[in-house]
This record gives sequence, C-alpha cells and structure tokens, in this order.
Amino acid sequence: MRLKYLKNGETLQLNSGKCMGCGYCVEVCPHGVFEITNGKANITAKEYCMECGACKMNCPVGAIEVKSGVGCAAAIIRGQMSGTQPDCGCS
Repeated sequence: MRLKYLKNGETLQLNSGKCMGCGYCVEVCPHGVFEITNGKANITAKEYCMECGACKMNCPVGAIEVKSGVGCAAAIIRGQMSGTQPDCGCS
C-alpha cells in the first residue's frame, strides 16, 4: 500500500523548461513522485509527495520548487522521529 501525504503535493512544482533530464529527482524521491520521459522529468504521482525537499536539494539546475519542512508532512516526520503524535498546528 502506498501512503498518500498531501493532496496534490501542495507546494511541489517542476519547471520542465529548466529540466535537463539528469534523473536525480527520480533517484532521491522516497515515494516515486517523478519519472523521466522523453529526456525530461515529469511529476507523475504528486499525491505521494511528502514535501521532504530531497528533489529540490539535488536538482543541479533549480528546476524543482518545494517548501520542505512545512505542514502535515513535516509533522508526520517529526512525530515518527520523536515518537510523539504528529502536530502540524492546523487545528
């Protein structure tokens, strides 16, 4: 079962004009959000994005934008790492 994180990966954006098709985003994404098609990255599963920021951090041409460490995804990660309940402050 694949877990969904944020509806449509709220802050994830790809500028395909800048993309050089290196595939680093595919390699580092822990949830398979990207794939390379016709020499360019494509977002194929945005709902599985947890906004960790690995894709943005590893994109050598700055084609990816994502606000890492925000919202519910960050709360889930913090909760798992600290053994506490997730709290994103949205309630």
